[in-house]
Amino acid sequence: MSYFPMFIELNGKHCLVVGGGRIALRKVEVLKEFGAQIQVIAPELSSEIQKIEGIFCCKRYFQQEDLNDQELVIAATDDPIQNHQISQACKKKKIPVNVVDQIEDCSFIFPAYCKEKEIVAAFSSGGQSPVITQYLKSQMSPIITPYLGELAACFGSLREKMKQCTSSEKERKKIYQELLRLGLEHDTIPSEKEIEQVIGKYKR
Repeated sequence: MSYFPMFIELNGKHCLVVGGGRIALRKVEVLKEFGAQIQVIAPELSSEIQKIEGIFCCKRYFQQEDLNDQELVIAATDDPIQNHQISQACKKKKIPVNVVDQIEDCSFIFPAYCKEKEIVAAFSSGGQSPVITQYLKSQMSPIITPYLGELAACFGSLREKMKQCTSSEKERKKIYQELLRLGLEHDTIPSEKEIEQVIGKYKR
């Protein structure tokens, strides 16, 4: 069964990682990149996890009460039975849960992804083949460049101006397409003058 691709806002959200090893570290790094408020619970925590700034670490065993107020949970212990139990508890509370290497216990999975500012491209094989998703990521990485992230930020800053200067979504789409073509051709962010010239063609 394929997974529905849905992007969610994690900035400032409470996320729990149960586990303190190498795999837990990778999950913490991903969540941190998207601005989550992270709590890590495990009787043993790697030095790498403990060095990460801005996360809350608890050196103890997981307790059911740890799920209170959590909006997303990752079970990354080395005990499959405990991971399953955490998954069951999360599902009862309707908390999205990912269980490392136990696809049947997951309510969501981590895709392979490329990220530059607000641009994110993600790839999933439904847990069937990480090799394929990593291949897709490697193919897309040369396209999802820092420049493309900056260009998206530029377009985002124009949204209100576009609404004021144009009368339809169709016109705005044409403007953005022309600005994208201009930016890609010259490999630079369009200047204010260039933006005004393009908008002027469609200005109401």
